[in-house]
Amino acid sequence: MFIKNNNTRAALIALLALGSAAAWPRVAAAETVLRIGMTAADIPRTLGQPDQGFEGNRFTGLTMYDALTSWDLSSADKASVVIPGLATEWKVDDADKTKWTFKLRPGVTFHDGSPFNADAVVWNVEKVLKQDAPQFDASQVGVTASRMPTLASAKKIDDMTVELTTKEPDSFLPINLTNLFMASPAKWQSFYDKAEGADAKAKSQAAWTAFAKSASGTGPWKMASFTPRERLELVKNPDYWNKARVPKVDKMVLLPMPEANARTAALLSGQVDWVEAPAPDALPELKQRGFKLYSNEQPHVWPWQFSRVEGSPWNDIRVRKAANLCVDREGLRDGLLAGLMVPASGTFEPGHPWRGNPTFQIKYDKAAAQKLMQEAGYGPNKKLTVKTQTSASGSGQMQPLPMNEYLQQALAECYFDVQLDVIEWNTLFTNWRRGAKDPSANGSHATNVTYAAMDPFFALVRFLQSGMAPPVSNNWGFINNPKFDELVKKARQTFDPAARDAALAELHAASVDDAAFLYVAHDVGPRAMSPKVTGVVQPKSWFIDFSPVSIAQ
Repeated sequence: MFIKNNNTRAALIALLALGSAAAWPRVAAAETVLRIGMTAADIPRTLGQPDQGFEGNRFTGLTMYDALTSWDLSSADKASVVIPGLATEWKVDDADKTKWTFKLRPGVTFHDGSPFNADAVVWNVEKVLKQDAPQFDASQVGVTASRMPTLASAKKIDDMTVELTTKEPDSFLPINLTNLFMASPAKWQSFYDKAEGADAKAKSQAAWTAFAKSASGTGPWKMASFTPRERLELVKNPDYWNKARVPKVDKMVLLPMPEANARTAALLSGQVDWVEAPAPDALPELKQRGFKLYSNEQPHVWPWQFSRVEGSPWNDIRVRKAANLCVDREGLRDGLLAGLMVPASGTFEPGHPWRGNPTFQIKYDKAAAQKLMQEAGYGPNKKLTVKTQTSASGSGQMQPLPMNEYLQQALAECYFDVQLDVIEWNTLFTNWRRGAKDPSANGSHATNVTYAAMDPFFALVRFLQSGMAPPVSNNWGFINNPKFDELVKKARQTFDPAARDAALAELHAASVDDAAFLYVAHDVGPRAMSPKVTGVVQPKSWFIDFSPVSIAQ
């Protein structure tokens, strides 16, 4: 058939080609890759219990692993709350408040194909609590046991039920368990069986080293490749048990970039698609060039945590209050940080159920601060030397060097001589658990480690209870206040939510009235990313879910 009309002929050729194509092998779509610049100087540990603070949990914990309980990260508007994870339900025993029963999620498998069950839960509890267990790993204890200090043991009831026992009644346990990630016992055992070593302990260490290079959890992301200090590549787990959270992109590449300007430059040049904590002074250029900016107030505090050991200058409450009154937080927000913070007047702000009614109002009042310092014996000709240990970057540290230099200048006007001891973030975080008495403090009178305020233990208990002093947990400054201890016990042993909130509010108000910290800022978790990145939900949390994120080719 002779076709005169060229348009008709072209259409017919296209139609014939389309029909033929149906018989051709399908060409795979291009792999979608999301590249993220982290603030960490190294890849957080990958063996199941990350280091690098909660940045580690964000990138190598919640991605490759799950815990019995989880955080709901699905909303940018509602507070993030604890929801079922690998446990579907839990209940404290009515007769014995130290015993909890957890029902496990059926049908879940680890990345290596082995089943998740009660034996796996017991194994993972004992990896950090039972020193004579073959899989016990002392290197994982500090970042785990200190976050769930009352958990004593785990016992299998049946394949899908475990009983957890605490040292004392503890209503916080389900929240604390968000930090215990489930690693594959079968995968670890395969490495242990092949490991060389002089004894069982050496073989165990070798097995964990091998496991970190070829991790196996139950999470929505699986390890693809790992180069320490350089990059971690994760690929989506298409068989993830929660089908709504199977990742939208094929691969996610995590890159350590501790310096804010370097991260921002990498984003602008197209080396990465997403950066944590961009340089504040680059925000106008990022916006002008079409990059997306995300932020949201987080349950997070940027503080100085005071030493209360004998001889510390912070033992004088007048000095602690003066420091809190000498900082212009609004000026810090509107100037240096380009709006990327919320001024802190405590761990919780008005409207939060744990705020309470403190009588000491934290605000900028330089005259009042100077008066308090003069009453304490200081003035223009007699400065008080205080030394603070901080980091150059890391996790929720925001912009630690310029922020601390801002404080240094502000406090100088109230007769403080501030000295800064700047060290690497993960070292600072490790020192945090060693305490003000340890040589690692290097004579510092305060430490600048940011902290999460998502739950009662993280927000208050680990800092204020005397029994949480190192090496147990994060009472770095060795606070020993009987009133705090009494209120902690009251809150922990109260299982009615409203009554527990009231006890926590009383504890928080008491800590503000005591000026327990230098409260400076709440982070807003700023992130900048390419306009090709979509589906981002910035929750009111330190964490974020990467599963719904997409990227255009």
